[in-house]
Amino acid sequence: MTQQKGIRVLVVDDSILFREVLARGISSDPSIEEVAIASDPFDARDKILEFHPDVMTCDVEMPKMSGIEFIKRLLPQYPLPVIVVSTVSNSVFDAMSAGAVDFVTKPDIQSPKSVEGFIYDLIAKIKDVANAKVLQPVKTNTDVSPASRFDPSQIIAIGASTGGTEAIFSILKCLPPAIPGIVVTQHIPPVFSRMYAERLNNQTQLSVKEAQTGDFVEQGKALIAPGDMHMKLKKIGDRYRVECFSGEKVNGHCPSVDVMFESVAKEAGSHAIGIILTGMGYDGAKGLLSMKRKGARTIGQDQQSSIVYGMPKVAFDIGAVEKQASLNDIPQLLTLMLNKK
Repeated sequence: MTQQKGIRVLVVDDSILFREVLARGISSDPSIEEVAIASDPFDARDKILEFHPDVMTCDVEMPKMSGIEFIKRLLPQYPLPVIVVSTVSNSVFDAMSAGAVDFVTKPDIQSPKSVEGFIYDLIAKIKDVANAKVLQPVKTNTDVSPASRFDPSQIIAIGASTGGTEAIFSILKCLPPAIPGIVVTQHIPPVFSRMYAERLNNQTQLSVKEAQTGDFVEQGKALIAPGDMHMKLKKIGDRYRVECFSGEKVNGHCPSVDVMFESVAKEAGSHAIGIILTGMGYDGAKGLLSMKRKGARTIGQDQQSSIVYGMPKVAFDIGAVEKQASLNDIPQLLTLMLNKK
């Protein structure tokens, strides 16, 4: 009987101890095979040519060349899914901009519980990205008129997972300050959600912050769900307020896109536009369908521009997506929908 081939993983890290912990940990899953380890980017390049891995895990801080620079140079020649392994730092978002598809936070090596949780998360992400599409950065269509007149009673809800941090950024950076208020649920670890919001705030024309209960959704503002809390919308008079709360995972996630979309469907109805972007699994599909049934306009990212065409596909297949578009075209499509309300 032929043994089924596992997902072949190359581990790149300059720490001998951490390389061994990581390699041994992921190899405990029968569907994953650690085919090689490398101590620096030059060693990794040789191992890629020799072993042809399906996925690479890569540290950010390494000798000879940073992980970010390595990813920038590597992917145009050898496109393979890269999961960045990093301490809590903004550098993970630099790595995502360079072409990495996901990231995990380094554990406390002295804590067995921390290491166990890290390995569990990493194994799940390796399986998620094994067949991910490695895309070269594209120029987003910025043909969005800043003079467009928007109805401030409208609201935009965006949900994403794997590959979503860059996808969301590529949309928000094209939107004018007068755009109706935006709520965002991205599957992301705690702490990183705040850092991500700050990054978007600094690099777009919008006011972006990690959401807190009591925040109002306002024109020109985007609220990002905290990394370990669900976010719901509540209508107060003629305004919308968010509520952030701890809870069980929904569809395997907290925050959950479905939790947010369902609340938007209930509270905003036809005054909303829902957008579902790249990501593994099915979180958000049912919520987007609820939005559509309540009269909301809905957009789904297409397969060609999705790093992982999971969440958008499920939403499309169940009839939740009114219009499917490439990431490049979503900003313009969004503004056209807003102006046709």
